[in-house]
Formats: sequence, C-alpha cells, structure tokens
Amino acid sequence: MIIPSRNNRESAEFLANLLGLEVGQEWGPFIPVETRNGVRLDFATVPEEDLRLQHYCFLVPEDDFDAVFARLVETGVTYHADPMGKQVGEINHNHGGRGVYFLDPGGNGMEIITQPYEPERKRPSSW
Repeated sequence: MIIPSRNNRESAEFLANLLGLEVGQEWGPFIPVETRNGVRLDFATVPEEDLRLQHYCFLVPEDDFDAVFARLVETGVTYHADPMGKQVGEINHNHGGRGVYFLDPGGNGMEIITQPYEPERKRPSSW
C-alpha cells in the first residue's frame, strides 16, 4: 500500500518506531515498513499540494497497546479519543477495547485500536 507523505523517511520511521517495526531499505521512491501480518506500507514523498487526508487504522493486541501508546506520548504528537479531535489527550474504549487517533508527520490520520469495529461479527477461522 502506498502512503503519501511530506517526507517518506520521516513518516516511515515514525510509524515503525510507534509500532515496534523495522524500516526497510529504500526502494525507488519508497521507504517500506512491513507490519506483523505481512502488509507492506510504502511511504512516498509527494508534493504538498497533492496531499489529502488519508486514514489508516492499525489493530494491535491489547497487551501491546500500553507500549505503543507510551511511544506515541513520547513523540509529543497530539492525540484524541475521537476522529473529530474533540477529546484531546484522551483514549477511547470503543467496542470493549482501547483506541486513539492522531496525525503522523506526513499529515495522515492514524488510529490504533485493540478491538475491531465490529467485535460481534463472526470472524473467519483463519484470523
């Protein structure tokens, strides 16, 4: 998945640090970060006028949330419990889990949650 940003390296390193992942080797215009479930995020620098707010949500295990959240707080980035940014400095407890919204350095909307949006929906056995 290509993720547009102001600075591909800065955004890739920010997310990798936050989620405890590795930044891959630069490949053409991309700086890759591979998630634990094998999804590769290719960060690409684009002109400021081409940036549009995108939203990326990352489901993390409940046991990892405290460490991820602590790293987020350390960055000094403003975070919210809601997508509209009205509950500044708070986390949410939606769907029986915890979650937080924030912007990455590239201007993308990011969300970290511990429970999917539809916990009552039966999950496929392959999950």
